[in-house]
Amino acid sequence: MDDRIPARADVDFGTARLLPDVDRPAGWLLTVDGAPQSYVDLADPRHLEFEYVRRLAHVADLLGEPAGPLDVLHLGGGALTLPRYLAATRPGSRQHVAEADRGLIALVGEHLPLPAGCGIEVLPADARKALEAAQPAALDLVVADVYGGSRSPAHLASVEFARAAARALRPHGVYAANLADAAPFAFLRSQLACAAAVFPYRCVLAEPGVLRGRRFGNVVLVASHEELPVHDLARRAAADAFPARTVHGPALERLTGGAQPVTDADAVPSPEPPGGSFTVG
Repeated sequence: MDDRIPARADVDFGTARLLPDVDRPAGWLLTVDGAPQSYVDLADPRHLEFEYVRRLAHVADLLGEPAGPLDVLHLGGGALTLPRYLAATRPGSRQHVAEADRGLIALVGEHLPLPAGCGIEVLPADARKALEAAQPAALDLVVADVYGGSRSPAHLASVEFARAAARALRPHGVYAANLADAAPFAFLRSQLACAAAVFPYRCVLAEPGVLRGRRFGNVVLVASHEELPVHDLARRAAADAFPARTVHGPALERLTGGAQPVTDADAVPSPEPPGGSFTVG
């Protein structure tokens, strides 16, 4: 018998709900204003329900020495799915999570507490300010997955933000961002242009239907100062239950098109998903 009780709270940026998964005894879905934000299995942190989170995990899995600890800054916390995954797969990792919503931090901390000694520190902080406060060349991985409801804020969508990520990373470090868009990809192209202005090596991972412009969806952008393991990423992404394509090199340049980097003065939030694409009732 499942005696778990859903939780609801008015948090700083909306109404958050924690919903138990009837198919997994320790699985929980976090939504904010009806938009899915995170899925966590407390008994198995290696279980990643959302496709885009698995793609972010592929990036982390291929970084540095296999199973070796990493220094990571997560911009956006939610229910801390990826930090929990890395604590399990990369023991000894030092992870900081910048989450601006204090109410959400309290809700997740109460109902989905972190295991003791996991090496994860959650900071009630704006993502941009936390990134700019990071020591230069101190991080192996910066993950940007910040959404207020279903949109990512404008101050995380500029070339200045990309430069701040590059400054915080070690030479081999990787920046990975969860973006969301649909054809004609005005927002995505601007973000690709911002990354291209800062990082020499880049790729994106997304479902073919999204890349072909058939629907709105998530696109994971990966960027670094050193060559990326694009072929290994492609193999892993293609083997997922919902396979993704890995786009790099000339194909990525064609996707970027003639887009130019946007500055803080011109940056805009990510687009609103049409028709509540990601809404949970």
